[in-house]
Amino acid sequence: METLRLGISRCLLGERVRYDGQHKYDPFLVETLGKYVAYVPVCPEVECGLPVPREAMRLVGDPENPRLMTQRTEQDLTGRMLDWARRRVVELEKENLCGFVFKSRSPSSGMERVKVYNGRGGLSGRAPGLFARLFMEHFPLLPAEDEGRLHDPGLRENFIERVFTLHRYREAVASARSVRPLTDFHAAHKLLLMAHSPAHLREMGRLLAQGKQTPLPRLRDAYEARLLEALKRHATVKKHVNVLQHLLGYFKKLLGADEKQEMLEVLDAYKRELVPLIVPVTLFNHYVRKYDVPYLAEQLYLRPYPLELKLRNHA
Repeated sequence: METLRLGISRCLLGERVRYDGQHKYDPFLVETLGKYVAYVPVCPEVECGLPVPREAMRLVGDPENPRLMTQRTEQDLTGRMLDWARRRVVELEKENLCGFVFKSRSPSSGMERVKVYNGRGGLSGRAPGLFARLFMEHFPLLPAEDEGRLHDPGLRENFIERVFTLHRYREAVASARSVRPLTDFHAAHKLLLMAHSPAHLREMGRLLAQGKQTPLPRLRDAYEARLLEALKRHATVKKHVNVLQHLLGYFKKLLGADEKQEMLEVLDAYKRELVPLIVPVTLFNHYVRKYDVPYLAEQLYLRPYPLELKLRNHA
C-alpha cells in the first residue's frame, strides 16, 4: 500500500515558523502517528510570504466573515491570506490527503472556536481560521482535527480510525473495474460501520446492491461520501457492545463453557466501563485465531489501525 498522507500545520512538526520564531512540536503526532503516515506540512503565514518572526495577528470583526489583522499596527492581511489559501487548497487536491491536523486557536489554521475580536478589545464571537475554513469548505468530508482536540482519547481514536479507513478504501478501489472491490471492502468493514452507524451501513449496502445501474466513478464517490459520514458518527459503548455481542454469536458452537463465561464477564465489564475496549477485542482476536473463523479474521473492526497506536486502551 502507498503511505497514508495527512496534511498538518508545520509548527506541530517542530518547525520554527510561528510568529515568535518558536514551534509547537507534538510528540504523539511526530513520534507515534508519524511512523505510519507521510505528512504534507502547511504554514499559511510563511507560505503567503510573511517573515519569521513577525507581528502577531488575530481575527477581527464579523465571525461569519472576519478580517485577519496584525495586533499592533492593525495591518489588514485578509486578502493576502485568502488569495494564497484559494490557490493552496487546489494544489492540495493532488496530494491525495486522507485528513488534516490543524493548529488550534490559530487565526489562520484553527479548525474551530478561534477568538474573533470586535476592534475594541472585546470578543465578537468565534470562528475557524481563514485557511482552515477554506480547506474544510473545499474538502467538506475529509477528516479534520486540531492537535488540541486530539488530546481527547475518543476524538483521537475517531480521527485516526477515519483516516486509516479512508486510506484503505482509496487503495481498494483505485484500479477497480467492477463493483467487486467495493463489495469486498464493504464486507470487511461491516462490523466497523455497525459500530458507528447501522443506518449508514444499511444505506451503503443498498447503494452497492444497485451498483450495476450506476457508473463506477459515481458509485465510488457516493460510497466514499457515505463512508466518511458514517465514521464521523462516534462509536459509543452501547454500539460497541452491540457489535461485540454480534461477534459472540459466531462462537456459540465453538467456545467451551468456561470460555463463554469468561467472554460474557468481559463484555459485562466493558459495558459497565470497568475495562477498555482493547480487552474484549483482544480476547476476540485470540478466539478468531484459535478457532479459525475466516469471516471474522477479515473484519477490520478487530484491527482498524496499527495496534501500536494504543487507541483502544482508554476506558
